[in-house]
Amino acid sequence: MLTFLYLACRQGFQVDGYRDEAVGEMTRNERGVPWISSITLSPQIAYSGGKLPTPADEARLHQMAHAQCFIANSIKTEVKVKTAGYNV
Repeated sequence: MLTFLYLACRQGFQVDGYRDEAVGEMTRNERGVPWISSITLSPQIAYSGGKLPTPADEARLHQMAHAQCFIANSIKTEVKVKTAGYNV
């Protein structure tokens, strides 16, 4: 989500606050070893200023951020972002 916040600011959106309640799902791999197989983020982002993102802007920013995220590109765990109205 740091990448999302960075991209949002770069595109002129003023982010005032960020809150999330991430949920991880633990399953067993093919050897029976427990691991975190998926993580679902549910960000709540507060904006202010003259330029506020539309839901389409937020969806695009989430997709861009996920594609550029160091963590998402470094782990096998599925990372999902659940937001109002859409999932990335």
